[in-house]
Amino acid sequence: MQLLSVNIGQRQPIAAKSGQSGIFKQPVSQPVLIGTLGPSGDHIQDTRNHGGPDQAVYVFTQPDYDAWSAFLGQPLEPGIFGENLLISGLESAPTPIGTRLRVGGALLEVTAARIPCDTLAARMNDPQFVKTFRRQRRPGFYTRVLEEGEVGAGDAVTLEGQLPPGTPTVLDAFEFFYTKSPTREQMQHLLGAPIHHKLRAELEERLRRS
Repeated sequence: MQLLSVNIGQRQPIAAKSGQSGIFKQPVSQPVLIGTLGPSGDHIQDTRNHGGPDQAVYVFTQPDYDAWSAFLGQPLEPGIFGENLLISGLESAPTPIGTRLRVGGALLEVTAARIPCDTLAARMNDPQFVKTFRRQRRPGFYTRVLEEGEVGAGDAVTLEGQLPPGTPTVLDAFEFFYTKSPTREQMQHLLGAPIHHKLRAELEERLRRS
């Protein structure tokens, strides 16, 4: 696998509740330092719902891009979904939570699916895009940074370690968000993976109350 693009966003006005956003990301030609809170120079406006150690880097994949391009009927430029990194050779939905990716000098660990919001809909100039994104089930994924390091387009991307069969996937986490009455088994299944700390706290609280 290969890192195809590193995308950085500056704060810009947007017609969404945030008013400002760093979702308008553009590819950069120089290597970028990936720190524990994400790529150097990348703006995060809504720090309540985005960013932080457990969703420091948003990754999208070329197979998902190809499927989205076919669905939308047009080519898509890197960064269109607000992702920091675009990599080849991997689909996001079946990727297990906890997958570790060596990207250039950084080591990343998959923690969560991307859940669409009105900022993404505004970015795509489509008020219905949140529903579209949900139906397509190709969300990309967030990662935490286990080892900081520089990354640049063209760097190799490799998988480190192996997870046991049945490990919850990015799609499991994505679908859980839309499940109104999850079972104890579903929640316990997700808790068996190194999920985003906010989701972990929510699941633990639900289990305590159930």
